[in-house]
Amino acid sequence: MRPTILSRTRRFLGASAIALMVGVGGVSTALVATNQPANAQMQNAAEIQVPETTPLGGFADLVEAVKPAVVSIRVEGEQTRGMGPGGRRGGGQFEFNFPDLPQDHPFRDFFDQFGDQFGGPGNGGAPEPRPFMAAGSGFMISADGYIVTNNHVVQDASTVTVMLDDGSEREAEVVGTDERTDLAVIKIDGEDLPFVTFEDERSRVGDWVVAVGNPFGLGGTVTVGIISASGRDIGGSSYGDFLQIDAAVNTGNSGGPAFNLNGEVVGVNTAIYSPNGGNVGIAFAIPSSTVQMIVDQLISDGEVTRGYLGVSIQDVTGDIADSVGLDSARGAIVREPSPETPAAQAGIQSGDIVLEVDGERIDDALDLSRTIASKAPNTEVDLTLWRDGEETTVTVTLATLEEQVAETEEQPQPPQEVPETEETSVAGLTLVPNGDGSGGLLVREVESGSAAADRGISVGDVILEVDNNEVSSVSEFEDAISEVRERGLNTALVMISRDDVSRFIGLPINEEE
Repeated sequence: MRPTILSRTRRFLGASAIALMVGVGGVSTALVATNQPANAQMQNAAEIQVPETTPLGGFADLVEAVKPAVVSIRVEGEQTRGMGPGGRRGGGQFEFNFPDLPQDHPFRDFFDQFGDQFGGPGNGGAPEPRPFMAAGSGFMISADGYIVTNNHVVQDASTVTVMLDDGSEREAEVVGTDERTDLAVIKIDGEDLPFVTFEDERSRVGDWVVAVGNPFGLGGTVTVGIISASGRDIGGSSYGDFLQIDAAVNTGNSGGPAFNLNGEVVGVNTAIYSPNGGNVGIAFAIPSSTVQMIVDQLISDGEVTRGYLGVSIQDVTGDIADSVGLDSARGAIVREPSPETPAAQAGIQSGDIVLEVDGERIDDALDLSRTIASKAPNTEVDLTLWRDGEETTVTVTLATLEEQVAETEEQPQPPQEVPETEETSVAGLTLVPNGDGSGGLLVREVESGSAAADRGISVGDVILEVDNNEVSSVSEFEDAISEVRERGLNTALVMISRDDVSRFIGLPINEEE
């Protein structure tokens, strides 16, 4: 039987006494619990009961209640030496797997700046498989032994050993993993095991958080802090929205829980920012709302399926909003719908701006990616679009996101030879027809300090569209700019291609003196 993730609603006077992983909102300065029953009501004999806790009284009672559900994880396996795909940095026979992430991991770029702190490849020859050991943390979410941890803790493992708080050890099996969110579920055999539950009321910035884990392989260790920020986007992850906390989190804390003052899990500690390899007060955790959604699928299906729309998108800047008459910089603009995808079949067009999904506001491109991915395949969603200066609604039936499908980054190509022909200048740009026959106008010169330069346009870029109209000649470009000005707009929506990747910018087009 699949365990049910238990949740209960709590009410507090003043600021919420919830902490760590799902915070948004104002900073709280007082945490006073009401006389309502303690958070962890008895659901069965194994579920933990947590007493009322306030910062002034310390955290000992809270820790004593939740610590039995937190486990240390030891992983053994075999990997190719060095930092190839899936490889771990190494030196000696014992290696920690945090923050040393696989080559293709979404957080990898975030940590590359720290260098190879534990040594590099061996003799410089061909990579050779070698045994490794890694340590991490996790926590039990059911009385029959389901455990949540990070994917990068158990990745490439041949043996996973779980060490309980009482010192006993048990072998675990990997139930399922999800690389995109860096979450995994493992299971040990048992009955009436102690477990914890997730919060169902979002914690806020400034709320207390208690982190429990296995830093540096030392075993159960407790640190305390607050939620420093929410909605963090780190390392180019497609599923940003991390909580930032200042509780001391170090190597080996990966996969461990962060609790609120009511003993509920508010997030899973996943990454740290550390120029020196140790704690500097900046750690990131996956919010409980994301964790619950992924864990439910891993336990029931062993894998995660996500909705797929089929568009390339980017953020809407202030310039882009001005160029299309939108009241503020919000939503995600569609650069191009992919052929034969739900978006294309529903009639979504290049230049459409997605403002809402099923009535929920979309702030930016990351928000749209996260929202669509949270929907199940074959779900119908209503997209509110900004098109031609007004809102319109389109219904789309989502497909299934195939994990193997990924955009490939083209290598930059040298600038094309520019023929001597007609040219025009606007907003600091000198444009000529594109000589390679692919259409558009080639950027021949960019005036230093101009509006175009400030917005990142470079020599060799190709302007494909102005105001959602294709342009391939100087006259077409000038006509399009004139039409934008006639509508009383000072900014034109321009599609620019660089290295075969297109993007929109809002280009100021005020008449030059």
